[in-house]
Amino acid sequence: MSIGRTGESGDAPPAKAGAEDADPRRWWGLVVIALAQLMVVLDATIVNIALPSAQHDLGMSDGNRQWVITAYTLAFGGLLLLGGRIADLVGRKRTFVIGLVGFAAASALGGAATSPGMLFGARALQGAFAAVLAPSALSLLTTTFTDPRERGKAFGIYGALAGSGSAIGFIVGGLLTEYLNWRWCLYVNVPIAVAAVLGAFALLHDRPGHAGARLDVPGALLGCGGLVAIVYGFSEAEPRGWTDPLVLALFAAGVVLLATFVWWQTRAPSPLLPLRIVKDRNRAGCFLTMMLAVIGMFGLFLFMTYYLQVILGYSPVKAGLAFLPLTAAIVTGSTQISARLLHRVAPRMLMVPGMLLAASGLLLLTRMTVDSSYPTEILPALVLMGLGMGLTFMPVFATATAGVPARDSGVTSATVNTSQQVGGSIGTALLNTIATTSSTAYIAAHLHNPADKATVIPEGVVHGYTVAIWWAAGVMLLAGLVAGLMVTKAPGHGARAGAPVPESVG
Repeated sequence: MSIGRTGESGDAPPAKAGAEDADPRRWWGLVVIALAQLMVVLDATIVNIALPSAQHDLGMSDGNRQWVITAYTLAFGGLLLLGGRIADLVGRKRTFVIGLVGFAAASALGGAATSPGMLFGARALQGAFAAVLAPSALSLLTTTFTDPRERGKAFGIYGALAGSGSAIGFIVGGLLTEYLNWRWCLYVNVPIAVAAVLGAFALLHDRPGHAGARLDVPGALLGCGGLVAIVYGFSEAEPRGWTDPLVLALFAAGVVLLATFVWWQTRAPSPLLPLRIVKDRNRAGCFLTMMLAVIGMFGLFLFMTYYLQVILGYSPVKAGLAFLPLTAAIVTGSTQISARLLHRVAPRMLMVPGMLLAASGLLLLTRMTVDSSYPTEILPALVLMGLGMGLTFMPVFATATAGVPARDSGVTSATVNTSQQVGGSIGTALLNTIATTSSTAYIAAHLHNPADKATVIPEGVVHGYTVAIWWAAGVMLLAGLVAGLMVTKAPGHGARAGAPVPESVG
């Protein structure tokens, strides 16, 4: 998910000569911070495995099921920059606790959902509180570890836990869904949050908030409203058609709101997104590359979850384990390839091949059928996809945050992660609509005899997946083109110790 915002210059106390004067319980404080962040990260994937069961239980349509994912990512991404400002104003520890309590309450509400709308609303609330929680968690980490040597170690531990979040989410989601039920994929957040709140009161310290900090509420409403209108337009295109007046009106409203958001950021006293951040060509290229890459990836998660469980008949646990090679490949590509080569080659020399590898993996998946073999047809595609994403993510984070003035370091890292969440929202809604529309058309064209339903319907569903995956591959290639044309400078010596640590997407 998302990293949020680092402490800006002046937020952290000055680094001490050594760690001997620091709080002796600071490493337990790291456990509390990492636990909270892990909860936010894995919540994006833990629900993926549970989605087929939840859809069946609550009677969701194929067109609406994507809101379980997009409601979370939209609220998270749309409010993330505002969450960083709230942490500045109220204080990191207080915001951290508020975020935990709200996230737990929203999770309990979602677990008790009796209708699709109730679940969608709970997921949106989860995303909103995650947008408050994530920035304060990273800022607390920054202010807790002031010794440069310890800070590097703390960020390494934090990054490893965050990076494993997607894998843990797939496995835990499978176990809870199979041996309890899908509702526990949401209920499980409650005891985690309670433990983190108790730990926060006992172990974490904070400086008071900045009374002079301002909240750009109009900016948040304009930006989030524009994104919601566009994603809702994609969702409504499935039942209504792309030329329906409501769909066109939603797209137009989204564009107007986002254009107004950009205009307002040039005039707001404390803008959510200072436009100087995105005027740099390399940084803008990184934001756009990240958004496009994640569009393809989140759609893949949704389709493969249904393909493995509904078409191939995998249990939730087996489906969760089937995603592990993808996560392992992302970690390998990021830590063992990109991290080792970034200081030797230009970022686009990693990002462009990464997007080509990811697109190749998606193209392999366009050949899947109702009886494809996982080891010979699905697994190679997931490994290629993971390696490609890993090659891309690390240089995107390092380049986007390199050479940024201290006053902009927090908002820059938050913007990278906002592009991540926005890409996930748009990708899930757009590709789900393409898949369901293509499936419906295929079934209508081939189902001439009711006796053929058992054969034609699964074939139609898989056909819809493959059509959407073709589009996802095209978006990946576009991301590679953007990286090649826009990201022309190297980030110096890569990510510095204590720089924002990229999270695993998913």
